[in-house]
Amino acid sequence: MSDPKSKSDSEWRAILSPEQFRILRQKGTEPAGTGKYDKFFQEGVYTCAGCGAPLYKSTTKFNSGCGWPAFFVAIPGAVQRHEDRSYGMTRTEITCANCGGHLGHVFKGEGFPTPTDERHCVNSISLSFVDDKNKD
Repeated sequence: MSDPKSKSDSEWRAILSPEQFRILRQKGTEPAGTGKYDKFFQEGVYTCAGCGAPLYKSTTKFNSGCGWPAFFVAIPGAVQRHEDRSYGMTRTEITCANCGGHLGHVFKGEGFPTPTDERHCVNSISLSFVDDKNKD
């Protein structure tokens, strides 16, 4: 199996929907409140829609009211952080450590009652979900 980070755009286009490609590979953003995981709170694991790598446990998801799924911490080693200076501001972008797919951004110090005081604001389309009941 090839390294997901070395896939060409044409290889990614062959396996992702156009909207998944726009967000995961071109660093797009889905409109707030439109993603299927924003108000979804079942027990399980959220994985990367691009490569299937586990990213977040459902126990770390919380309702931030921002319009996108919010998590207070990723599975250790699953997410990488990068400085993002787009749109005239500095933010922290988060990507899948396995394939480099764009997930969203991390915001700190917003005062949410979570153990980390961080909000990983993630595009639903960047995620898939594995229900705990479906695990072996």
